[in-house]
Amino acid sequence: MSRTTADPEPIRVLVVEDDPVAADAHVMYVGRVPGFVAVGKARTGAEARRALERTPVDLLLLDLHLPDVHGLQLARTLRAAGHHADVIAVTSARDLAVVREGVSLGVVQYVLKPFTFATLRDRLVRYAEFHAAVGEASGQEEVDRALAVLRAPAPPALPKGLSAPTLERVTGALRTAEDGLTAAGLAEAVGISRITARRYLEHLVQAGRAARRPLYGQVGRPELVYRWVPDASGRSR
Repeated sequence: MSRTTADPEPIRVLVVEDDPVAADAHVMYVGRVPGFVAVGKARTGAEARRALERTPVDLLLLDLHLPDVHGLQLARTLRAAGHHADVIAVTSARDLAVVREGVSLGVVQYVLKPFTFATLRDRLVRYAEFHAAVGEASGQEEVDRALAVLRAPAPPALPKGLSAPTLERVTGALRTAEDGLTAAGLAEAVGISRITARRYLEHLVQAGRAARRPLYGQVGRPELVYRWVPDASGRSR
C-alpha cells in the first residue's frame, strides 16, 4: 500500500461542539497541527448537517453530547445520507458498548475529556498517516500496519508505588475541589496517607494536570495547595 510523501490538500475538519469555549479551543488545536484545517464549527446536529451540505469535509471532531441529538445518531444519519467523513469522537463517556457501536459508523478515534492539545495532536497525526495510505496492499501485514497507526500507544507506566485506581480517585477529588487541596486534605478525602497523597499530587503536577502554590499565614513553612488544571475548554465533560 503506497503512502503519499506529502499531501497537498489539507485534511478538512468540521468541529461539532455545543460549548462555544470548547469549540473555539478545538478549532485552535486543529489549526496548530500541520496538514489540517478547521473549515467550520457546528453547535448542533442540525447545524452540522447544514455545514456538510455546503462544505466538503474529511473529518468530524464530534462531541457525542449535543443538544438535539446523540453524536452516534448523527453519524448514523450522515452515513445514510451519503456523507463519508470519518469521525473522531470527543466524549467523557467510557461505555465500551458506545465505542463498539461507533466503529460501524466511521468513528476512527475516541478522545476522552478532558484532553490536552498533545493528546488531540497525536490522534490527528495518526489519522493523517492512515488517511494518506493509498493504493493496493501487498498483503495482510501491510493492511495490519495501515490500521495499526490509528491505535494510540499504551499509556506510560505509573511511577512505582502508584496505582491507576487510586490515581482516578485522587483526580476526581482534586477536580471537584474548587479551592484546591493540600496533601493532608486529599489524604482525608481519599483515605490514604499524607505522604502518599503528596506523591500522587506531585505526579499530577509533573503531568501538567495540577498546579501548586504555597499557602501562607501559618507558623512555620507554608503548606502547598494543589489545584486541578482543566483542559483548554475549561470543562471535564
